[in-house]
Amino acid sequence: MRQNRLKKQLLILLLMASLILPACSSGQSSDQKTSVPTTLVSDTHGREVAVPNEMDSIGTLFAVAGHITTMLGEGEKITAISNGLRRDKLLLEICPSIGESVIPKVSGSINIEEVLTADPDLLFIDSEIATFEKETAKFDKLHIPYFVVDFNSIVEQQFLVQQMGIALNQEEEAQAYNDFYTDCIERVERIVATIPMEKRVRVYHSVNEATRTDAPDTLPADWLTIVGAINVSLDDPLEFTDNKYFASLEQIMMWNPDVILVNEDGVDEYIRTKDQWQTLNAVIHDRVYLMPNGISRWGHPTSIETPLAILWTAKTLYPDYFEDLNVEEAARTFYREFFEYEISDELLQQVMIGKGMRNIK
Repeated sequence: MRQNRLKKQLLILLLMASLILPACSSGQSSDQKTSVPTTLVSDTHGREVAVPNEMDSIGTLFAVAGHITTMLGEGEKITAISNGLRRDKLLLEICPSIGESVIPKVSGSINIEEVLTADPDLLFIDSEIATFEKETAKFDKLHIPYFVVDFNSIVEQQFLVQQMGIALNQEEEAQAYNDFYTDCIERVERIVATIPMEKRVRVYHSVNEATRTDAPDTLPADWLTIVGAINVSLDDPLEFTDNKYFASLEQIMMWNPDVILVNEDGVDEYIRTKDQWQTLNAVIHDRVYLMPNGISRWGHPTSIETPLAILWTAKTLYPDYFEDLNVEEAARTFYREFFEYEISDELLQQVMIGKGMRNIK
């Protein structure tokens, strides 16, 4: 494997020169990569990716790919990340080496020289990067295999974890996570089925910003339906910009939700204190809740902790129906079993409160 990597590094130097110098006529291409054993894996765009059977270096240029790679036991192989991954305090506590990774992706653009510095055997990229042929052409020219990460539902998220498990040769770990996920869903659905419709809670879900929210066919729309919430933003047209959905303040006033769920530290306080929000039932009755934040912000559109978000939200909305559900113990088990991390009582409380778990940009 070391000999292969030395050959690969020499090849990369040649290829970097080929990106800068004019092409010269020759009888054979100089960028033919040394052949290594591979396995074909389908990514979330239906592409067949030839993934090396042995890997020393992995690039995760989409934060959730770094979360999943770490969960599957390969976090120490991560050498390239998106800038957002360095903000996740619990992830860096679990796998400190991620903090030493290069950051070739900032605000969507890729620095190919930084990618080459990391020398990845495999790249995980988001669907936005995958749509730019100018970017993917660089990976193709350098013979760096890339796996596209994309999902908008629970089914698609579980498929992603399954396929990343195959790619990283961690299929059992991936299946264990998906089994836990399914168990959480089934546990909640059994009880929600007994809750009369007239007792269902009308919920507004704020994603990062006060007026950013859920649209149909998104992961939050999926899990909020499972917990028996009436998601007020799903039936009205929303503004779509920069791949995000926004409601107007007027729409939120009309919806007048019973509960507001917030996933960004500080937005909860903004909603509670700003004059224009004071007439909402959720504010009047002090039912504005900041969701927990661990490896990721629970319930976020790309959150690896979606199963925990399902449990927490069910307990929060319907405490009388979920008296026997201990979300903190479920979270403790989750971090122990899937990240091999025994979380302290103090840190677990901070996760549950949702404050102070992300480093400043």
